[in-house]
Amino acid sequence: MKNLLLTLILLFSVLLTAQEKEYRGEREKINDLVHTKLKVNFNFEKSQMNGEAWITLSPHFYPTNKLVLDAKSFKIYEVKINNRNAPYNYSNDELTIELGKTYKKEENYTVYIKYTAKPEEVRQKGSNTIKEAKGLYFIDPKDEDPEKPTQIWTQGETESSSCWFPTIDSPNQKTTEEIYMTVPNKFVTLSNGELISQTSNADGTRTDYWKMDKKHAPYLFFMGVGEFSIVKDTWNGIEVNYYVEKEYESVAKDIFGKTPEMMTFFSTITGVPYQWNKYSQIVVRDYVSGAMENTTAVVHGEAAQQKKGQLIDENIWEETIAHELFHHWFGDLVTAESWSNLTVNESFATYSVYLWYEHKYGKDKANAHMYNDVQTYLQSQSEDKKLVRFYYENREDMFDTVSYHKGNAILHMLRDVLGDEAFFAGMKNYLIEHKFGTAEAQELRLSFEEVSGKDLNWFFNQWYYGDGHIRLSVTYDYNTIINTVTVNINQQGKTFKFPLSIDIYEGNSKTRHNVWVDKTRNSFTFPFNKLPKLINIDAKHVLLAEIDDKKTLDNYIFQYKNASHYLDRRYALEEIAKHQDNKEAFNTLIKAMNDSYYEIRILALESVDLFQKYYKKEAISKIENLAKFDKKTLVRAAAIEVLGKLVEVKYKSLFEKGMNSKSYAILGKSLFSLYQIDRETTLKKINTLNSDTEKLLAEAITNIYINEKDKTKLPFIANHVLSGMFLSNNKRVQQLYSEAFKWISESDNKEAIINLTNDFVKLGKLYKKFNFDKMAINMLNQLVYTQQQSSNENKEELILILKTGMAKLIE
Repeated sequence: MKNLLLTLILLFSVLLTAQEKEYRGEREKINDLVHTKLKVNFNFEKSQMNGEAWITLSPHFYPTNKLVLDAKSFKIYEVKINNRNAPYNYSNDELTIELGKTYKKEENYTVYIKYTAKPEEVRQKGSNTIKEAKGLYFIDPKDEDPEKPTQIWTQGETESSSCWFPTIDSPNQKTTEEIYMTVPNKFVTLSNGELISQTSNADGTRTDYWKMDKKHAPYLFFMGVGEFSIVKDTWNGIEVNYYVEKEYESVAKDIFGKTPEMMTFFSTITGVPYQWNKYSQIVVRDYVSGAMENTTAVVHGEAAQQKKGQLIDENIWEETIAHELFHHWFGDLVTAESWSNLTVNESFATYSVYLWYEHKYGKDKANAHMYNDVQTYLQSQSEDKKLVRFYYENREDMFDTVSYHKGNAILHMLRDVLGDEAFFAGMKNYLIEHKFGTAEAQELRLSFEEVSGKDLNWFFNQWYYGDGHIRLSVTYDYNTIINTVTVNINQQGKTFKFPLSIDIYEGNSKTRHNVWVDKTRNSFTFPFNKLPKLINIDAKHVLLAEIDDKKTLDNYIFQYKNASHYLDRRYALEEIAKHQDNKEAFNTLIKAMNDSYYEIRILALESVDLFQKYYKKEAISKIENLAKFDKKTLVRAAAIEVLGKLVEVKYKSLFEKGMNSKSYAILGKSLFSLYQIDRETTLKKINTLNSDTEKLLAEAITNIYINEKDKTKLPFIANHVLSGMFLSNNKRVQQLYSEAFKWISESDNKEAIINLTNDFVKLGKLYKKFNFDKMAINMLNQLVYTQQQSSNENKEELILILKTGMAKLIE
């Protein structure tokens, strides 16, 4: 009986799941957008927009006498067809209009709609990547928050443009546009295309007229309003502008200044010159995502705005700048016809960062970036998802590590399969064939096949329409009588087909073998003259794969010294660092501090154990040299941190010098290192820092406050404790911050509890795709329990704060 009941429950679950599955193909085209004209002004008191829309359309193929437009949370005042009043019905966020006659294919008609957009009443939800979906956002519209400027901006992807203008809100629609925006004179505006005119009005407002004369998808429409400094640049005679807050005007070109060079590179590598009439980038407050590729008007979140001291170390936003720019080829010029095919947009934009880094900084930088992207995918536990998904639950779910990071790795494999010349020629063919139109992954395949002459069904079927990734267990059988080695490639889980590169090292010579793997178990036998010192599987490091090949420590030491790929050196060092009691291993780790690539030097510094007996004097000498002279500030900072652990007074002058550095990385590490040998001087220095610098040195200062056990600083610590607990790879730092978390959880400090709760909510939403929101809810629940058990007089007030935070994570 019990087994029967379980069977019935399982059967019901399967049937229910089958019923819930819905095919998510391209939206049916009944009418096609032709042109969109908007006139808008803003009600700052109500966070609403008053609009007039003139939308020109024509039937796609079949004659029609009806039009359905997406229009979410509007108040509709008037609808006309070709200047005549038209009957309509508005319900469920759709505006259905009776056209008054039957229109045929290529017969244009224009609909006029007068309306008010009410974004605060929008009911649709956002995603892990795009937190909200109300389309139109008013930031501090009544100028009540002294910490925020008043701004208005839009976010259209996926289908939120219809929250501020009526349209057919689908990626397979394309339309030209013009927008008249009326705003207070003190504000500047930004939209797609060219600023045609600006007209001053008698009431202290101004009307800006923007026009885009090339077709693009509705989700790429953009409006931005606020007090921005406009820093001007150019590329091939067209405007390239950067809209930033006044404070960042002097560093705008440090942040965005590589954009023209990127435009040249991407135009060259795709074979298709940049197609649009300008390129602007704007940074806004409280943005709901990282950035968005609105055609010619890219929007960035406020994290893009960095101080000079940060930019000296690294422009953390450079990859995002490249990503959004490349969308102007893949996404804006040619748009994925459905959200199921989103990866065609996003994988290319993500891969563009690899291409840019490879071009600008070399293969090590590019390969380090690819490694991080692959790790992001592998750690996301999303291997059961396909790149192209026709059965997703919600379109917002498509914005994940599979569409972006896995898709990026798949393109890198495809490039290897085809070769560079055919790969880039295929890209060009795809872009030209579908220019200003839409396409899907199958058409991408056909473009590559047309250029290369190869059949690529095998590749697309397993990587675009299949899930998972390669898992290999590798063993070796040596025959020293006939001098051969057999490499056994055993696939775990799914069986994939793929080309595999194997390098065999005899002494200092290397032989590359390219083989084809197509079974669960494949064996390949190779001759050798001398017993190989290393057999390197996937030597080109192009596979999306987890490989277990059971190398020895000697293999890894040889690998670091002889295999040149970034991953060969990285993987070798990670293993070598576990064996620093071995003299040769420790010596190799020290030599890695002279590696040509700075991230490898940092890895060696972060891994070194200076309490080993071998070569300690030589190691310290090298670290001192790096701390003083390395050309990369991040390496100097890492070296200063290592020297700080020695707690030796002789380094005081080095740390004091670092305290005057323009590099925030060096300043932060010097601050904490000096603290360990001169507590009083360091604390006095902290007290002289302004609030902006204090925030940028938060990690170092928080470490110091925790070490001081200074509970008067709990509000400051609470703003940063979660980053230390969860975003640091250093176990000592994690332990230190966990102790501070315990102080806060037991305290009656209201400001600290508020700061901690707000950070839980912020990080929970930001890292929702990694289920941090669920962990945050559990931890906030534990904090509630801790307060309930406490004797704090204000515990009921604190519990309410914590529960409110939990509710924000659940909504």
